[in-house]
Amino acid sequence: MSVLEHLNPKSVFSIFEQMCAIPHGSGNTKAISDFCVAFAKSHGLAVRQDTHNNVIIWKNASPGYEGHPGVILQGHLDMVCAKAPDCPIDMAKEGLQLEVTEDGWVTARGTTLGGDDGIAVAMGLAVLGDDNLAHPPLEAVFTVDEEIGLLGAADLDCSDLKGRLLLNIDSEEEGILTVGCAGGSRCDMLLPLTRQETEGVLCTASLENFTGGHSGIEINKGRANTNQLMGVFLRHLSKELPLCLTKLEGGKFDNAITNHTTAAFLLPADLAEKAREMADAWWKETQPTLASDPNGKLTFSVGETQHAPALSQEDSSRILRLLEQLPNGVQAMSKEIPDVVETSANIGILHLRENEFLATISVRSSVNQVWQKMLEDLKATAAAAGASSQVYGSYPAWEYKQDSTLRPLMASLYRELTGRDPRIETTHGGLECGLFSDKIPGLDSVSFGPDIQEVHTPREKMSVASVQRTWEFLLKILERL
Repeated sequence: MSVLEHLNPKSVFSIFEQMCAIPHGSGNTKAISDFCVAFAKSHGLAVRQDTHNNVIIWKNASPGYEGHPGVILQGHLDMVCAKAPDCPIDMAKEGLQLEVTEDGWVTARGTTLGGDDGIAVAMGLAVLGDDNLAHPPLEAVFTVDEEIGLLGAADLDCSDLKGRLLLNIDSEEEGILTVGCAGGSRCDMLLPLTRQETEGVLCTASLENFTGGHSGIEINKGRANTNQLMGVFLRHLSKELPLCLTKLEGGKFDNAITNHTTAAFLLPADLAEKAREMADAWWKETQPTLASDPNGKLTFSVGETQHAPALSQEDSSRILRLLEQLPNGVQAMSKEIPDVVETSANIGILHLRENEFLATISVRSSVNQVWQKMLEDLKATAAAAGASSQVYGSYPAWEYKQDSTLRPLMASLYRELTGRDPRIETTHGGLECGLFSDKIPGLDSVSFGPDIQEVHTPREKMSVASVQRTWEFLLKILERL
């Protein structure tokens, strides 16, 4: 039974709902890629699917537009799969449970929605499937694994793309035309460790219900990163208690501000109550400083005495010292553009495996020299701690194009449709436009999109009215181009 069938534009929401029935988290994109290929073939359109699951679909110009410059419609197929702790859905195997709120938002029950960036794909396919629209020659480019480092765009062969005007529909605030973005990388640190049979009382700590969010768009909103905060908490305990870690787990994506982190450790039985008292006192002191996370909480429990594999006190301290030295949050604000973040870091993933500890950090900066310096500093920090490091998923900054023809045209059309001027901005979030600009000489790009709030969290929601207005804006752009 369709949940979105009563919403307009019908073609866009119908395709979006079909996509939501297909699991399509980063690294799990074959099925959604095949869906796009099948759509193209069913409409008699030329299509190319590469080994990474990127898809390109071509459509000839509508009558009268044959001589007009070609346009690339672009978005990404993968989504961030995050869910509430009590949500039973297996997002690797099951579709989303869509809902429409009374005040006009589309959401998914207990999980992320994937409006970032499913709505771009839905709009692109809706344009390709409608032979009554006016448009120049079209090339729809749907990439994969954008959310884990723009990997699909980095690997895409663009040699058969002819368009030099690119419409990227991967922004989350209507009325903003994004014309530049920061560059970034993901840095993995691996610290080798040894577990040994240890006897003690098992203590478990969990930081949960924090706000979280997108580490590019919302890094400047003061939201706590529970990975970083858990490091602070455990470091506080370790100054007085000989804790031996058995678990440290938080986050799945380097570019999401982590909102849930869990740790467990063994302690001598006679110190368990002291640990509880220290946890209560620390949280009482810390909670008032977390104004952006009013629902965040620390849960601390003391279990039974057990004999289990655990890290030594020394190896546990090595992890906590490393966490203490990792950068997190805004590192510098732009000197040229007011209120714009220049450089940031986000501790996105912590994972204590059997014999090693993984920490993954996302680094972003609109200044390439600063970005490279941060990576060098991270490598040095890892080496000093005895950890190896690997940098990957690097993408270049998308530089502002002074002589753009697309930007003023879109600004003029937005004024015609709404009576308001759009905001012309650069973003601290990573966009694929930088990679495409590197690959396609002379490319002119603008990113835009409908209102989508709380992306990368189970509270993600997309405005129905904004989708409709953005769709009308897209059709007007294609008609005018």
